Amino acid sequence: MVTTTLPWNDPRSTASEGAAFDGVVRVSVEGYYGSGVLLQGGRAVLTAAHLFERGLDGVRVRFEVGGQVWTQTAREVLVHPRYDSGNNNRDLALVWLDGAAPVGAARHGLYRGADEVGQVFTLVGYGLPGTGEEGAWEDDGGEPLRLQAGNRFDADVGALVDAVGGGLAWAPEPGTQLIADFDNGASAHDASGILMGRYDQGLGLEEGMIAPGDSGGPALIGDRVAGIASYLASLSRHGVEPDVDGVANSSFGEVMAFQRVSREQEWIDRALRSRHPDAPTRPGEVEQAVVEGDEGTSLAWFLLEFTGARETPDEWVSVDFETRDGTAGAGSDYLAVSGRLVLYPGEDQVAIPVEVVGDTQVETDETFHLAVFNPDGGSFGPGVEELIATRTIVDEDGFWA
Repeated sequence: MVTTTLPWNDPRSTASEGAAFDGVVRVSVEGYYGSGVLLQGGRAVLTAAHLFERGLDGVRVRFEVGGQVWTQTAREVLVHPRYDSGNNNRDLALVWLDGAAPVGAARHGLYRGADEVGQVFTLVGYGLPGTGEEGAWEDDGGEPLRLQAGNRFDADVGALVDAVGGGLAWAPEPGTQLIADFDNGASAHDASGILMGRYDQGLGLEEGMIAPGDSGGPALIGDRVAGIASYLASLSRHGVEPDVDGVANSSFGEVMAFQRVSREQEWIDRALRSRHPDAPTRPGEVEQAVVEGDEGTSLAWFLLEFTGARETPDEWVSVDFETRDGTAGAGSDYLAVSGRLVLYPGEDQVAIPVEVVGDTQVETDETFHLAVFNPDGGSFGPGVEELIATRTIVDEDGFWA
């Protein structure tokens, strides 16, 4: 991850272990690597489709958590069916792990709002280090490091298309990508201002830019994945070039594009839901108790059903959801999840997985809850503001005589 005047090992640049970035991973395939982000449920990583243009064999995911390294092979890779490599559209892929991710790795939900433009985000990845003045250090021979920086979404890619038009060598689809530039505080290098009239001279020392190896890494608004790093470009308009060196090398004055997760949330959600072989499909299959296990995580399931009628067949129905402690505690007994759950056209039910943490400690059976609230497109009935379901974690680490 390229930063401004800060060295790569400055604490503000290093995405240290034990922080919120342990769910950002290195994805390797065919001797090439990029980045990715672990999603809620702990079984899948969201990344960029172009990492797999050389093939899908031997895909591996490397986690760095708590001073330890775990490497897992991919059970399956699903590239977005409408991925358009020539124009960098829908550059998204999902990697299913061959087992549960390490317990300590942060899980991330999706950012579902359409208000990303103007918001500050954190970009994280394993790209080459460097500086804004020099660009990425292409000859850096060190072990790839997970670095982070800040930036601000300047525009939807449609604004870039409208402003530059035929000056682009590719045809991005408006609404599908988010654009941010790499500012150094000087108006002469404010790419978004020069190219699109979106003037903003950046975040100062916190500002950063993607570099080779960051492809597939997340742009996080809070802890939600708003974008997936896709490509960068050095552009000019009316003969004015904001790039400090005129070379697409992750230096000041360039722009970067992230695939817009809110636009592709339906594909991501449906793909995840279709790949859980043990998810319940009817109420009778839902188990009210789950055995804890001795290590890793197992899944407890909740099944949300919609029994109302949509106003139109293509209407989305949604609710907010969150786990809540009972006698079980989030982080030690189970991994908390929360977010906005959407039922898409043709869906009347959705299974929600919650990871239960295994250990060998002798405990009593414990409970936790899932609450759903704020329905949109339906209701829970007169006077009902939320629904709550409970699951029991069964401890099997008893004493034997």
